[in-house]
Amino acid sequence: MAGLTATIGLTVPAGPAQADPHGPDPTEASVSASRGTYEFAQVSVAAGSGRGFNRGTIYYPTTTAEGRFGAVAVIPGFSSPQSAIQWFGPMLASKGFVVFTLDTLNPLNFPTSRSQQLLAALDYLGTQSPVRDRVDSGRLAVMGHSMGGGGSLWAAQNRPSLKAAIPLAPWELDNTWQGVRVPTMIVGGESDTVAPVGSMSIPSYTSINAAPEKAYLEFRNGSHATPIVQSPTLNKYVTSWLKRFVDDDTRYAQFLCPTPAPDTTISQYRGTCPVG
Repeated sequence: MAGLTATIGLTVPAGPAQADPHGPDPTEASVSASRGTYEFAQVSVAAGSGRGFNRGTIYYPTTTAEGRFGAVAVIPGFSSPQSAIQWFGPMLASKGFVVFTLDTLNPLNFPTSRSQQLLAALDYLGTQSPVRDRVDSGRLAVMGHSMGGGGSLWAAQNRPSLKAAIPLAPWELDNTWQGVRVPTMIVGGESDTVAPVGSMSIPSYTSINAAPEKAYLEFRNGSHATPIVQSPTLNKYVTSWLKRFVDDDTRYAQFLCPTPAPDTTISQYRGTCPVG
């Protein structure tokens, strides 16, 4: 069973960054699970450790035998603490990612500020953090909830070298994202009254026309909080999107294509259907 420790002090064999097709062949059960096969540990990052972000927690696979890993920065929404999105750290680290979950500089920061914090956190991960030798700086992604979701859209637009973005119930009045060239999956809740999908998530998804791949997952009867409540469905699509585009692991395309039909959990799913 993967577990949490507070140990650090890393020595990773030198070598070129590499794509990450390792790990067992994925199954419906494995992508939907709350834990993967990698043992992982965590380290706290105090305020002032780097520039442009506040503080957070890094979760990372403990193995030194598989080279470097892709990395993901995750930021919460308006007035929310790190704890609202922190479960993504253990879930994704156990599936082979370095994950940095953040507290914002100010709980009231708007999306553009949150985007800058996400990118600053990624820069710190690969250059200054205690786990920098485990991070493949060519394979980075962003996630965020609410105004953090809006921030992840801005981050994707402003840094096209990112490999993936996953805005969760994104709140942003500007819904024009023609500049986004990063594979982006937007997750919304059908009954969200804070960031209504009809005026935010869906127009944002529709406006993304330059990205190589995109998707929109909507939870049936979902509220604004549903996209940050752990569930097998959320685990499945977040894991598959990051594995497919951050790790360039085509084994995970089978969970994104064909696109799922509506069911008791999903009210609608739109996507470009990456087949390989």
